[in-house]
Amino acid sequence: MGAEEPVGASPLPGKTRRLFFALWPDQAMRERLVEAVHPAVRASRGRAVASAQLHVTLAFLGAVPAPRVAELPAIALAAAVAPGGCLELSFERLAHWPQPRVLCALPARAPAVLGALVERLLEALGAAGFAPDLKPFRPHVTVARKVVRPSEPAAMAAVHWRFDAFALIESRTLESGPVYSVVETYPLCAAAHATK
Repeated sequence: MGAEEPVGASPLPGKTRRLFFALWPDQAMRERLVEAVHPAVRASRGRAVASAQLHVTLAFLGAVPAPRVAELPAIALAAAVAPGGCLELSFERLAHWPQPRVLCALPARAPAVLGALVERLLEALGAAGFAPDLKPFRPHVTVARKVVRPSEPAAMAAVHWRFDAFALIESRTLESGPVYSVVETYPLCAAAHATK
């Protein structure tokens, strides 16, 4: 992680941390996606999202008081176990979303286990008194921001991502833009959960 804060580092009491749950791909998965979307990103004249920042947001929490961060692992583990196995996504099309001016890679279809995970996370977070963003869930990876030349939805070379875990991510805003770091990961598969 280089010069970033240590994983799980806790700020002083009274501070908040900007957090979200996400599917966090490995570098090989990211590189395949970057290669597949490069022509469209270039044509959009937008700002490419750095490879290391690519992810699929599951539940956005926003500013979380530092003392409450310790409650999140139990919520994540309770929501995580997917008896059907691990999660696979196949990104096969690109779309421009005009309101945030972003170019996104979208899966051909979202597996039911993904929607169920997001639903369980949001329910558990709400029940614990957190206030996650409740916008309708649309699985996507933002690949470019500040798009200048929007394009029609288009097909792309399929890129497959497979996950056996998801992560709690901290977002920090720098002059160069947002920087994300993994706070903790949680298994998605029942078998992986049983061995922890």
